[in-house]
Amino acid sequence: MTILVTGSSGHLGEALMRTLRASGRAAVGLDVIPGPFTDEVGSIADRPCVARLMDGVGAVLHAATLHKPHVATHSRAAFVETNVMGTLILLEEAARAGVKAFVMTSTTSAFGDALKPPPGAPAAWIDERVAPVPKNIYGVTKTAAEDLCRLFSRNERLPCVALRTSRFFPEEDDDPKARAAFADENAKTNEYLFRRVAIEDVVEAHLAAVERAPAIGFGKYVISATTPFLPEDCARLGVDAPAVASLRAPGWEDEYARRGWRMFPGIDRVYDNALARRDLGWRPKWDFAAIVKRLRETGDIRGPLAREIGVKGYHAERFEGAPYPVAGS
Repeated sequence: MTILVTGSSGHLGEALMRTLRASGRAAVGLDVIPGPFTDEVGSIADRPCVARLMDGVGAVLHAATLHKPHVATHSRAAFVETNVMGTLILLEEAARAGVKAFVMTSTTSAFGDALKPPPGAPAAWIDERVAPVPKNIYGVTKTAAEDLCRLFSRNERLPCVALRTSRFFPEEDDDPKARAAFADENAKTNEYLFRRVAIEDVVEAHLAAVERAPAIGFGKYVISATTPFLPEDCARLGVDAPAVASLRAPGWEDEYARRGWRMFPGIDRVYDNALARRDLGWRPKWDFAAIVKRLRETGDIRGPLAREIGVKGYHAERFEGAPYPVAGS
């Protein structure tokens, strides 16, 4: 079965292509930017291009998108064209070609303002039951694309799975206060407790979704590292995250002390991946404890796949003092 991977020159797209080809599976990469794993340079909004590439394809891994870092540099119309119209064209051509599984990469950013509890409130426990409250055009277009997937599953019998992935990018945080307060690897390691996932596990989630999509029909899943926290921890997480981390995931303290690292004083949300593990049979390997162990043994929180891909960035140009400009909040 040939798998079409969109966004094949991007961080996740390259990870998917590398993994598929390393396992000997047939894969075709599509991206607007040339790259070593891109077979066709073209847009997902170009119907003739998409229709031609869909011939003989059994599954689609749709990772192409405009991201949050593009909100300040691209128009809202560009987001609609890529994230909504591009997804619609892919779905229509996939349905026409009789594709057996369509997996869309979505984002936990789609939850938007639902991720931010009021001051003094417990941390938000985020699972698939939480209604998204998008706060920018990125979130709006990703939730619209998810709804298109639901529609095509219902009306065209195209099995569709949307994966709301948490942070896996290697770039620095876009919040200058966060960059000033914590070393980059310190912050990223902390995030494995509640809002980060290893690229290897993201790839495995996508491959698991391809296998399970026909039985599921349609599903949306949170894809994040398995948290050690429990819902009853939420009240304390907002005011004393280090104490809760020591209770639920002990063993990090000495390594942090040796490096001069700190735990976040408070945590405002926790992503729960239980439904993805149940429905997809997904078994993420890299939780906070595993990342700390790898750090202790290798001095690096990244795995081989992340090191091979490196840092791509989201723009051709560089921005002084920040990984990319931020629009609004």
